[in-house]
Amino acid sequence: MITAVDTNVLLDLFGADETYGELSAAAVRSCSTEGRLVACEVVWAELGSVFSSPDDASAAMSRLEVDFSAVEQETALEAGEVWREYRRKGGTRARLVADFLVGAHAARQADRLLTRDRGFYRSYFSEVEIVDPARPS
Repeated sequence: MITAVDTNVLLDLFGADETYGELSAAAVRSCSTEGRLVACEVVWAELGSVFSSPDDASAAMSRLEVDFSAVEQETALEAGEVWREYRRKGGTRARLVADFLVGAHAARQADRLLTRDRGFYRSYFSEVEIVDPARPS
């Protein structure tokens, strides 16, 4: 089982979020016992912005055993297609292509997505199993 991890869950952990930190930590532990954890370059870049150095960010991800998983060409093109449809239907620029890359990556290159942003991903990537730490099963 491959679980793609979204930035919001990792920020909960590394920022010791009072509301979601423990829930996200428990979800990461649970998913890691069931298989491999991965994050695409979008998540790594967003996460890298909160650490004092790239080495610190990499070390933190290594401690969690989250592997780097690059977005493949077809996955990137699918993300662009879904984003175009979102914009055509009146979607605002509040959602960036980066969000669609994370969703497409989970849909095509993983088995599920660990995120607190379940509504968005269910709307645009309905085939992806969502694991929401705020709503443990």
